[in-house]
Amino acid sequence: MTKRVVWGALFGALTMFATGCGDECVDQFDCRDKGTAPEGQTWSCNEDNKCELRTLTPAPEEDAGTETDAGTGTDAGTGTDAGTDVDAGTDAGTEVDAGTDAGTGMTVAKGGACTATTECMAGLFCEAATCQALHIAVTGTDGGTRAIVARFDTPGMTSLSDDAVASAYPRFGPGGTQVAFVQGDVTGATGELAVRAVPLAAGSPTVLTTGAGTRIRYMEWEPGNVIAWVRGSSGISTIPATGGTATQATATGTFPDFGPNGVDYAYSASGAGIQVSTGGAAPSPLAGSPTSGEQPHYNRVTSQLLFLANPDGKTVNFGAEVTPVLKLYSLPVTGGGAPQTLADATSAPVTGGTLESYIANPNWAPDGSWVAYVRAYYQLIGTAATLCGNVTATECGTTPGNVLFLQRVNTTTGAPEGAAVSFENEATLPSFSPDGQYLAYVKGGQLTVQQLDPVAGTKVGAAIAHPKDTYTVLTSEGDDHRPRWQPR
Repeated sequence: MTKRVVWGALFGALTMFATGCGDECVDQFDCRDKGTAPEGQTWSCNEDNKCELRTLTPAPEEDAGTETDAGTGTDAGTGTDAGTDVDAGTDAGTEVDAGTDAGTGMTVAKGGACTATTECMAGLFCEAATCQALHIAVTGTDGGTRAIVARFDTPGMTSLSDDAVASAYPRFGPGGTQVAFVQGDVTGATGELAVRAVPLAAGSPTVLTTGAGTRIRYMEWEPGNVIAWVRGSSGISTIPATGGTATQATATGTFPDFGPNGVDYAYSASGAGIQVSTGGAAPSPLAGSPTSGEQPHYNRVTSQLLFLANPDGKTVNFGAEVTPVLKLYSLPVTGGGAPQTLADATSAPVTGGTLESYIANPNWAPDGSWVAYVRAYYQLIGTAATLCGNVTATECGTTPGNVLFLQRVNTTTGAPEGAAVSFENEATLPSFSPDGQYLAYVKGGQLTVQQLDPVAGTKVGAAIAHPKDTYTVLTSEGDDHRPRWQPR
């Protein structure tokens, strides 16, 4: 603790010398005394040397080696998000009633004896012959970056690496008995891809490969039969969970996601849109999708693929940052037809300008019946955009910066059904349990799990919040930081 206090005092003194009279900052680090930014935002130093909030948005894809931390980037790789795959069970007061699982064979409650996970109620996993609550994995910080796991229904998190070793981007493997993560140089070119068994036991993780000169990011695994990641800012590599030699799957592209068979995968390539590989064939463009398409997501049941796109080419400037105004679409992965618009950008007049929004951080319910996404609101006065929630966004009124929405989707056509449900303000990075009865998200640096009404898309009971007393959950790298559920 003493070291942190001394460093804070020293940093404050250095800041006084670094900034000029009347200048609040010269770079974003001078804005640390502003405290933690709201979800989906970060403090930056503007051209007037003043600290201001700016939105974290999906940066335009870069296949040319300029690394982007797409704040709303999707699960990369030929790997898949373990995140959309879990039956989130709950503990005290939120455990699913036996009636919910009637007819499915999932009848054993938490703590009951089991021989297979299929016997356990939703949200539970057969572990050591007993049904236990599923884990959720996130990236957090306790002063250092940590890949961490927690029982979704019980506050308290466990780091996957030693305290002296940085780690990030945890991803569960098929079956939920292993978890992969990056350790060591997690933001540089020498990071290690490592694997540990679940439940966690004493001992060092098994290192499968290193970045070999490029950063390991947008890593994905379950339900893929290999682990996949993006090399720096472009190009996808894979490796078996048992180790061996890494394989270059694509020379370009990012934001990969596995299909439910663990072999098919989709990704996006700058200027070329969504690319799909089916049955091991060479990737080809998704028929009917715009060339601006990015961040594809499979669900586990239907043929619909979820993605963001900017077909109008509209952008907005938050300070010096150029941000695409993205919209949300679905389209059959088999191609054909026109994309269905699930969530459009919006614009409404306000004094001297407009109140606008774009879409970020989308994710399917496993059966494709719902999609969750974040709508980011901002005011546009002339050419100056300011995210709502920022104290200078006077024309926003009470409109928050981020709102998490749920939208019902027709599982046959991929079209929206009914109005979107406003679910939670200032929340981001939604992740469904595989039975569609729970939604995990991050709010105020805390992992939160909320039971759902799977018909109405509304909340059921109180949310389960994991206090940030030790770890603050990160959101700055978008989908790379989305909570991932342990699969059943």
